[in-house]
Amino acid sequence: MSGGGQALSQAEAFARIRLLRSPNVGPVSYAQLLHRFGSAEAALEVLPDIVSRGGGKYRPADKARIEDEIAAVKRLGARYLFHDGADYPALLAQLDSPPPILTVRGDTGLFARPSVAVVGARNASAGAVKLSREFALGLAEMGHAVISGLARGIDTAAHRGALAGMAQGGGTIGVIAGGIDVVYPPENAELQDEVARRGLLVAEMPPGTEPLARHFPHRNRIIAGLATGTVVVEAAPKSGSLITARLAGEAGREVMAVPGSPLDSRSHGCNQLIRDGAILVQNAQDVAELLQGFTGSPRSTFREALAPVYTAVPDAELESDPADIAGLLGTAPVSIDEIVRQSGASAGAVQTALLELELAGRLQRHAGGRVSLVQG
Repeated sequence: MSGGGQALSQAEAFARIRLLRSPNVGPVSYAQLLHRFGSAEAALEVLPDIVSRGGGKYRPADKARIEDEIAAVKRLGARYLFHDGADYPALLAQLDSPPPILTVRGDTGLFARPSVAVVGARNASAGAVKLSREFALGLAEMGHAVISGLARGIDTAAHRGALAGMAQGGGTIGVIAGGIDVVYPPENAELQDEVARRGLLVAEMPPGTEPLARHFPHRNRIIAGLATGTVVVEAAPKSGSLITARLAGEAGREVMAVPGSPLDSRSHGCNQLIRDGAILVQNAQDVAELLQGFTGSPRSTFREALAPVYTAVPDAELESDPADIAGLLGTAPVSIDEIVRQSGASAGAVQTALLELELAGRLQRHAGGRVSLVQG
Protein backbone atom coordinates (compact mmCIF):
# COMPACT_ATOMS: atom_id res chain seq x y z
CA MET A 1 0.00 0.00 0.00
CA SER A 2 1.26 3.43 -0.93
CA GLY A 3 1.54 5.90 1.90
CA GLY A 4 1.49 9.61 2.34
CA GLY A 5 4.12 12.28 1.82
CA GLN A 6 5.29 11.21 5.26
CA ALA A 7 5.45 7.45 5.77
CA LEU A 8 2.00 5.94 6.37
CA SER A 9 2.02 2.89 8.62
CA GLN A 10 0.40 -0.31 7.42
CA ALA A 11 -2.10 -0.03 10.29
CA GLU A 12 -3.12 3.51 9.32
CA ALA A 13 -3.33 2.60 5.61
CA PHE A 14 -5.61 -0.33 6.52
CA ALA A 15 -7.68 1.97 8.74
CA ARG A 16 -8.09 4.55 5.96
CA ILE A 17 -9.41 1.93 3.55
CA ARG A 18 -11.72 0.58 6.25
CA LEU A 19 -12.96 4.07 7.12
CA LEU A 20 -13.79 4.95 3.51
CA ARG A 21 -15.56 1.60 3.01
CA SER A 22 -17.62 1.98 6.20
CA PRO A 23 -21.38 2.68 5.98
CA ASN A 24 -22.40 6.22 5.10
CA VAL A 25 -18.81 7.53 4.90
CA GLY A 26 -18.30 9.62 1.75
CA PRO A 27 -15.42 11.85 0.64
CA VAL A 28 -16.67 14.81 2.71
CA SER A 29 -17.20 12.90 5.96
CA TYR A 30 -13.95 10.98 5.40
CA ALA A 31 -11.97 14.23 5.11
CA GLN A 32 -13.75 15.77 8.10
CA LEU A 33 -13.08 12.72 10.28
CA LEU A 34 -9.40 12.56 9.35
CA HIS A 35 -8.99 16.27 10.02
CA ARG A 36 -10.90 16.23 13.30
CA PHE A 37 -9.32 13.12 14.84
CA GLY A 38 -5.90 13.15 13.19
CA SER A 39 -5.94 9.59 11.85
CA ALA A 40 -8.29 6.98 10.46
CA GLU A 41 -7.43 4.67 13.37
CA ALA A 42 -8.66 7.30 15.86
CA ALA A 43 -11.74 8.10 13.75
CA LEU A 44 -12.79 4.44 13.64
CA GLU A 45 -12.63 4.29 17.43
CA VAL A 46 -15.11 7.14 17.88
CA LEU A 47 -17.50 6.35 15.00
CA PRO A 48 -19.99 4.37 17.14
CA ASP A 49 -20.22 7.24 19.66
CA ILE A 50 -20.68 9.83 16.92
CA VAL A 51 -23.46 7.83 15.30
CA SER A 52 -25.24 7.15 18.59
CA ARG A 53 -25.59 10.93 18.98
CA GLY A 54 -27.06 11.05 15.47
CA GLY A 55 -29.70 8.52 16.48
CA GLY A 56 -28.33 5.19 15.27
CA LYS A 57 -26.12 2.20 15.93
CA TYR A 58 -22.94 1.78 13.97
CA ARG A 59 -20.42 -0.83 12.95
CA PRO A 60 -17.47 0.11 10.73
CA ALA A 61 -16.65 -2.02 7.69
CA ASP A 62 -15.75 -5.57 8.66
CA LYS A 63 -11.99 -6.07 8.97
CA ALA A 64 -12.14 -9.40 7.11
CA ARG A 65 -13.81 -7.67 4.15
CA ILE A 66 -11.03 -5.09 3.98
CA GLU A 67 -8.39 -7.84 4.25
CA ASP A 68 -10.05 -9.61 1.31
CA GLU A 69 -10.09 -6.38 -0.69
CA ILE A 70 -6.41 -5.69 -0.05
CA ALA A 71 -5.54 -9.28 -0.99
CA ALA A 72 -7.52 -8.89 -4.25
CA VAL A 73 -5.69 -5.66 -5.08
CA LYS A 74 -2.33 -7.37 -4.52
CA ARG A 75 -3.35 -10.38 -6.64
CA LEU A 76 -4.16 -8.04 -9.50
CA GLY A 77 -0.74 -6.39 -9.26
CA ALA A 78 -2.47 -3.15 -8.29
CA ARG A 79 -1.93 -0.81 -5.34
CA TYR A 80 -3.53 2.03 -3.42
CA LEU A 81 -2.77 5.74 -3.68
CA PHE A 82 -3.88 7.98 -0.80
CA HIS A 83 -4.93 11.61 -1.24
CA ASP A 84 -1.92 12.97 0.69
CA GLY A 85 0.62 10.57 -0.82
CA ALA A 86 3.72 11.71 -2.67
CA ASP A 87 2.68 9.54 -5.63
CA TYR A 88 -0.91 10.81 -5.75
CA PRO A 89 -1.42 12.69 -9.05
CA ALA A 90 -0.62 16.36 -8.47
CA LEU A 91 -3.23 17.75 -10.88
CA LEU A 92 -6.01 15.65 -9.34
CA ALA A 93 -4.96 16.75 -5.86
CA GLN A 94 -5.67 20.36 -6.88
CA LEU A 95 -9.42 19.71 -7.01
CA ASP A 96 -11.56 20.95 -4.13
CA SER A 97 -12.21 17.45 -2.81
CA PRO A 98 -10.18 14.81 -4.66
CA PRO A 99 -10.95 11.09 -4.35
CA PRO A 100 -9.50 10.03 -0.98
CA ILE A 101 -8.15 6.70 -2.24
CA LEU A 102 -7.41 5.46 -5.75
CA THR A 103 -6.60 1.93 -6.87
CA VAL A 104 -4.08 1.83 -9.70
CA ARG A 105 -2.44 -0.79 -11.87
CA GLY A 106 0.46 0.09 -14.14
CA ASP A 107 2.96 2.91 -14.54
CA THR A 108 2.17 5.82 -12.19
CA GLY A 109 5.08 7.70 -13.79
CA LEU A 110 2.52 8.66 -16.46
CA PHE A 111 0.99 11.08 -13.94
CA ALA A 112 4.10 13.24 -14.44
CA ARG A 113 3.74 13.40 -18.23
CA PRO A 114 1.99 16.29 -20.01
CA SER A 115 -1.61 15.06 -20.02
CA VAL A 116 -4.63 15.38 -22.31
CA ALA A 117 -8.08 13.82 -21.92
CA VAL A 118 -9.69 12.69 -25.17
CA VAL A 119 -13.39 11.89 -24.81
CA GLY A 120 -16.51 11.63 -26.92
CA ALA A 121 -19.52 9.66 -28.06
CA ARG A 122 -19.94 5.93 -27.51
CA ASN A 123 -21.90 5.61 -30.77
CA ALA A 124 -19.32 7.66 -32.63
CA SER A 125 -19.18 8.04 -36.40
CA ALA A 126 -16.43 6.24 -38.31
CA GLY A 127 -14.78 9.56 -39.10
CA ALA A 128 -14.73 10.64 -35.46
CA VAL A 129 -13.27 7.28 -34.37
CA LYS A 130 -10.49 7.68 -36.93
CA LEU A 131 -9.88 11.26 -35.80
CA SER A 132 -9.75 10.24 -32.14
CA ARG A 133 -7.18 7.55 -32.89
CA GLU A 134 -5.05 10.01 -34.90
CA PHE A 135 -5.25 12.68 -32.17
CA ALA A 136 -4.14 10.20 -29.51
CA LEU A 137 -1.39 8.71 -31.68
CA GLY A 138 0.04 12.15 -32.41
CA LEU A 139 -0.18 13.30 -28.79
CA ALA A 140 1.50 10.12 -27.49
CA GLU A 141 4.26 10.49 -30.06
CA MET A 142 4.83 14.00 -28.67
CA GLY A 143 5.21 12.58 -25.18
CA HIS A 144 1.72 13.16 -23.78
CA ALA A 145 -0.28 10.85 -21.53
CA VAL A 146 -3.68 10.43 -23.21
CA ILE A 147 -6.46 9.95 -20.66
CA SER A 148 -9.87 8.46 -21.40
CA GLY A 149 -12.59 6.29 -19.88
CA LEU A 150 -12.31 2.94 -21.73
CA ALA A 151 -15.86 3.28 -23.05
CA ARG A 152 -16.96 2.30 -26.54
CA GLY A 153 -16.37 4.62 -29.47
CA ILE A 154 -14.11 7.64 -28.97
CA ASP A 155 -12.55 6.40 -25.71
CA THR A 156 -11.56 3.06 -27.19
CA ALA A 157 -10.03 4.72 -30.26
CA ALA A 158 -8.09 7.17 -28.06
CA HIS A 159 -6.54 4.39 -25.97
CA ARG A 160 -5.62 2.36 -29.07
CA GLY A 161 -4.05 5.36 -30.75
CA ALA A 162 -2.02 6.26 -27.67
CA LEU A 163 -0.80 2.67 -27.24
CA ALA A 164 0.37 2.72 -30.85
CA GLY A 165 2.31 5.97 -30.32
CA MET A 166 3.79 5.42 -26.88
CA ALA A 167 7.24 4.37 -28.12
CA GLN A 168 8.11 8.07 -28.21
CA GLY A 169 7.61 8.57 -24.46
CA GLY A 170 3.88 9.13 -24.19
CA GLY A 171 1.27 6.65 -23.00
CA THR A 172 -2.31 6.23 -21.93
CA ILE A 173 -4.30 6.29 -18.69
CA GLY A 174 -7.66 4.54 -18.46
CA VAL A 175 -10.09 5.67 -15.74
CA ILE A 176 -12.92 3.23 -15.08
CA ALA A 177 -16.22 3.59 -13.21
CA GLY A 178 -16.16 0.16 -11.53
CA GLY A 179 -13.57 -1.75 -9.55
CA ILE A 180 -10.03 -2.23 -10.88
CA ASP A 181 -10.88 -5.87 -11.70
CA VAL A 182 -14.19 -5.18 -13.49
CA VAL A 183 -14.34 -4.74 -17.26
CA TYR A 184 -17.00 -2.58 -18.88
CA PRO A 185 -17.91 -2.85 -21.67
CA PRO A 186 -17.06 -6.58 -21.85
CA GLU A 187 -15.60 -6.33 -25.37
CA ASN A 188 -12.84 -4.08 -24.01
CA ALA A 189 -11.39 -6.77 -21.72
CA GLU A 190 -8.25 -7.18 -23.82
CA LEU A 191 -7.82 -3.43 -24.25
CA GLN A 192 -8.26 -2.74 -20.53
CA ASP A 193 -5.62 -5.32 -19.71
CA GLU A 194 -3.23 -3.83 -22.25
CA VAL A 195 -3.78 -0.34 -20.83
CA ALA A 196 -2.96 -1.70 -17.35
CA ARG A 197 0.16 -3.54 -18.58
CA ARG A 198 1.60 -0.87 -20.87
CA GLY A 199 0.00 2.29 -19.47
CA LEU A 200 -2.00 2.91 -16.30
CA LEU A 201 -5.44 1.84 -15.10
CA VAL A 202 -7.19 3.93 -12.40
CA ALA A 203 -10.30 3.15 -10.32
CA GLU A 204 -11.96 4.86 -7.39
CA MET A 205 -14.47 2.11 -6.56
CA PRO A 206 -13.43 -0.99 -4.53
CA PRO A 207 -12.51 -4.17 -6.42
CA GLY A 208 -15.54 -6.16 -7.49
CA THR A 209 -17.75 -3.07 -7.89
CA GLU A 210 -19.89 -3.19 -11.02
CA PRO A 211 -20.17 0.24 -12.68
CA LEU A 212 -23.53 1.89 -12.01
CA ALA A 213 -24.94 5.05 -13.57
CA ARG A 214 -24.13 7.11 -10.47
CA HIS A 215 -20.44 6.13 -10.68
CA PHE A 216 -19.81 7.67 -14.11
CA PRO A 217 -19.93 11.37 -13.09
CA HIS A 218 -17.25 10.59 -10.48
CA ARG A 219 -15.20 8.79 -13.16
CA ASN A 220 -15.60 11.79 -15.47
CA ARG A 221 -14.39 14.12 -12.72
CA ILE A 222 -11.21 12.08 -12.32
CA ILE A 223 -10.58 12.16 -16.08
CA ALA A 224 -10.97 15.96 -16.14
CA GLY A 225 -8.92 16.38 -12.96
CA LEU A 226 -5.96 14.33 -14.20
CA ALA A 227 -5.59 16.29 -17.44
CA THR A 228 -4.22 19.73 -18.24
CA GLY A 229 -6.80 19.92 -21.02
CA THR A 230 -9.79 17.97 -22.31
CA VAL A 231 -10.57 17.42 -26.00
CA VAL A 232 -14.11 16.44 -26.98
CA VAL A 233 -14.03 14.79 -30.41
CA GLU A 234 -17.73 14.11 -30.95
CA ALA A 235 -20.64 14.37 -28.53
CA ALA A 236 -24.38 14.86 -28.46
CA PRO A 237 -25.87 17.53 -26.21
CA LYS A 238 -26.20 16.51 -22.52
CA SER A 239 -23.72 13.65 -22.94
CA GLY A 240 -21.23 12.45 -20.36
CA SER A 241 -18.43 13.89 -22.47
CA LEU A 242 -19.86 17.38 -22.05
CA ILE A 243 -19.99 16.82 -18.30
CA THR A 244 -16.27 15.99 -18.43
CA ALA A 245 -15.61 19.16 -20.42
CA ARG A 246 -17.57 21.28 -17.96
CA LEU A 247 -15.74 19.74 -15.02
CA ALA A 248 -12.43 20.51 -16.76
CA GLY A 249 -13.54 24.11 -17.21
CA GLU A 250 -14.58 24.39 -13.56
CA ALA A 251 -11.14 23.07 -12.54
CA GLY A 252 -9.44 25.82 -14.57
CA ARG A 253 -8.16 23.48 -17.26
CA GLU A 254 -8.19 23.96 -21.03
CA VAL A 255 -11.36 22.87 -22.87
CA MET A 256 -11.09 21.99 -26.57
CA ALA A 257 -13.51 20.59 -29.12
CA VAL A 258 -13.44 19.28 -32.68
CA PRO A 259 -16.10 20.95 -34.88
CA GLY A 260 -18.52 18.81 -36.84
CA SER A 261 -21.37 19.01 -39.29
CA PRO A 262 -24.54 20.65 -37.97
CA LEU A 263 -26.42 17.93 -39.87
CA ASP A 264 -25.12 15.25 -37.48
CA SER A 265 -26.59 15.36 -33.96
CA ARG A 266 -23.41 13.75 -32.67
CA SER A 267 -21.57 16.98 -33.51
CA HIS A 268 -24.00 19.30 -31.76
CA GLY A 269 -22.30 18.97 -28.37
CA CYS A 270 -18.87 19.93 -29.73
CA ASN A 271 -20.25 22.81 -31.77
CA GLN A 272 -22.06 24.04 -28.66
CA LEU A 273 -18.84 23.86 -26.63
CA ILE A 274 -17.02 25.97 -29.22
CA ARG A 275 -19.87 28.49 -29.29
CA ASP A 276 -19.65 28.69 -25.49
CA GLY A 277 -15.90 29.36 -25.45
CA ALA A 278 -14.05 26.08 -25.93
CA ILE A 279 -11.03 26.24 -28.27
CA LEU A 280 -11.52 24.78 -31.75
CA VAL A 281 -8.86 22.14 -32.54
CA GLN A 282 -8.42 20.08 -35.69
CA ASN A 283 -5.35 17.93 -35.03
CA ALA A 284 -2.91 16.80 -32.35
CA GLN A 285 -0.53 19.67 -33.12
CA ASP A 286 -3.26 22.21 -32.29
CA VAL A 287 -3.72 20.55 -28.90
CA ALA A 288 -0.01 20.32 -28.13
CA GLU A 289 0.59 23.97 -29.04
CA LEU A 290 -2.30 25.09 -26.87
CA LEU A 291 -1.09 23.15 -23.85
CA GLN A 292 2.60 23.87 -24.22
CA GLY A 293 3.72 25.87 -21.22
CA PHE A 294 0.22 25.83 -19.68
CA THR A 295 0.42 27.95 -16.53
CA GLY A 296 -3.07 27.47 -15.14
CA SER A 297 -4.66 30.27 -17.15
CA PRO A 298 -6.64 28.61 -19.97
CA ARG A 299 -7.22 30.40 -23.24
CA SER A 300 -10.66 28.82 -23.49
CA THR A 301 -13.37 30.98 -21.95
CA PHE A 302 -15.74 28.05 -21.57
CA ARG A 303 -17.23 28.12 -18.10
CA GLU A 304 -20.53 27.00 -16.70
CA ALA A 305 -21.70 27.14 -13.11
CA LEU A 306 -21.76 23.43 -12.43
CA ALA A 307 -22.42 21.93 -9.04
CA PRO A 308 -19.50 19.72 -8.00
CA VAL A 309 -19.80 15.94 -7.90
CA TYR A 310 -18.36 16.10 -4.39
CA THR A 311 -19.27 18.89 -2.04
CA ALA A 312 -16.08 20.69 -1.07
CA VAL A 313 -15.05 20.20 2.55
CA PRO A 314 -15.95 23.39 4.43
CA ASP A 315 -13.23 25.31 6.25
CA ALA A 316 -15.22 25.23 9.49
CA GLU A 317 -13.68 23.08 12.21
CA LEU A 318 -15.90 20.39 13.69
CA GLU A 319 -16.96 21.18 17.23
CA SER A 320 -17.61 18.84 20.14
CA ASP A 321 -21.17 20.11 20.67
CA PRO A 322 -23.41 19.71 17.60
CA ALA A 323 -26.06 22.27 16.70
CA ASP A 324 -29.73 21.36 17.03
CA ILE A 325 -30.71 21.50 13.37
CA ALA A 326 -33.00 18.50 12.85
CA GLY A 327 -36.07 20.74 12.67
CA LEU A 328 -34.53 22.77 9.84
CA LEU A 329 -34.01 19.76 7.59
CA GLY A 330 -36.49 18.06 5.29
CA THR A 331 -36.38 15.87 2.23
CA ALA A 332 -35.86 18.89 -0.04
CA PRO A 333 -32.16 19.82 -0.40
CA VAL A 334 -31.08 23.02 1.36
CA SER A 335 -27.69 24.72 1.44
CA ILE A 336 -25.47 24.31 4.48
CA ASP A 337 -24.97 28.09 4.54
CA GLU A 338 -28.74 28.52 4.90
CA ILE A 339 -28.82 26.06 7.81
CA VAL A 340 -26.04 28.01 9.54
CA ARG A 341 -27.93 31.28 9.04
CA GLN A 342 -31.27 29.97 10.27
CA SER A 343 -29.90 27.98 13.20
CA GLY A 344 -27.84 30.83 14.60
CA ALA A 345 -25.20 28.23 15.49
CA SER A 346 -21.56 28.28 14.45
CA ALA A 347 -20.54 26.67 11.16
CA GLY A 348 -18.48 24.10 13.07
CA ALA A 349 -21.41 23.06 15.26
CA VAL A 350 -23.62 22.69 12.19
CA GLN A 351 -20.97 20.58 10.42
CA THR A 352 -20.73 18.31 13.46
CA ALA A 353 -24.49 17.81 13.51
CA LEU A 354 -24.53 17.06 9.77
CA LEU A 355 -21.70 14.56 10.16
CA GLU A 356 -23.55 12.73 12.93
CA LEU A 357 -26.74 12.55 10.86
CA GLU A 358 -24.85 11.40 7.74
CA LEU A 359 -23.02 8.61 9.55
CA ALA A 360 -26.32 7.48 11.08
CA GLY A 361 -27.72 7.13 7.54
CA ARG A 362 -30.24 9.93 8.03
CA LEU A 363 -28.60 12.61 5.85
CA GLN A 364 -27.96 12.77 2.12
CA ARG A 365 -25.41 15.16 0.60
CA HIS A 366 -26.17 16.75 -2.74
CA ALA A 367 -24.07 18.67 -5.24
CA GLY A 368 -23.48 22.34 -4.58
CA GLY A 369 -23.13 22.12 -0.79
CA ARG A 370 -26.74 21.10 -0.16
CA VAL A 371 -28.11 18.45 2.21
CA SER A 372 -31.43 16.79 2.96
CA LEU A 373 -32.87 14.13 5.20
CA VAL A 374 -33.02 10.68 3.64
CA GLN A 375 -36.53 9.93 2.43
CA GLY A 376 -38.25 7.20 4.37
